[in-house]
Amino acid sequence: MIMRNLLLVLALALFSTSLNVSCNASRKVKGAIIGAVVGGASGALITKNNKAAGIILGAGVGGAAGALIGQYMDKQAREIADELENAHVERVGEGIVVIFDSGLLFDFDSYDLRSATRQNLSELANSLNEYEDTELNILGHTDNVGSGSYNKTLSMNRANSVEDFLAGQGVDSGRLHILGYGENDPISTNETEEGRQQNRRVEIVIVANDELKNAAKEGKELG
Repeated sequence: MIMRNLLLVLALALFSTSLNVSCNASRKVKGAIIGAVVGGASGALITKNNKAAGIILGAGVGGAAGALIGQYMDKQAREIADELENAHVERVGEGIVVIFDSGLLFDFDSYDLRSATRQNLSELANSLNEYEDTELNILGHTDNVGSGSYNKTLSMNRANSVEDFLAGQGVDSGRLHILGYGENDPISTNETEEGRQQNRRVEIVIVANDELKNAAKEGKELG
């Protein structure tokens, strides 16, 4: 019963978000919102069972304040999607998830950032520095090749590499929180190379900070 209620809350939040998307929204972002609502259409990667969705659900305030935060996130998500060519941007509830394919982020079995990745993260940092009233959770993931303990460490190292780079680009380190899930939160099958590639990823989960939540609850204009 509790799980059913949580899923209902998430579905309502996603539906509310889709209603707030402006008619000129980026096709990439808008498709992701609709995909999340209907459960997998339009190539949405984040589902109700992902850790990223759980973080956003736990950080939500709901109601009119949540709708205002959703509008704030709509604008930022469109800007991120327009800036980044090699990332998947999804609006989920009152937050944003940015997924980088680790084929672009890292070489196999490595946590060193590649030059193309540095460029993408620099562009992302520009948006993050413009929208300062948010917190960022950086989630590292791997496929299931290798031991669980090794993959846990690798996922943390990958998340830490992204955190260090963003901080070096002027993003306040106090906004950044890293988590490593190893192989325990796949978004695709580990039975194929294509699926394993999708699972080797870093997700950046963007949610409102306390100041933004309080402003929304007071009905203030955000952004």
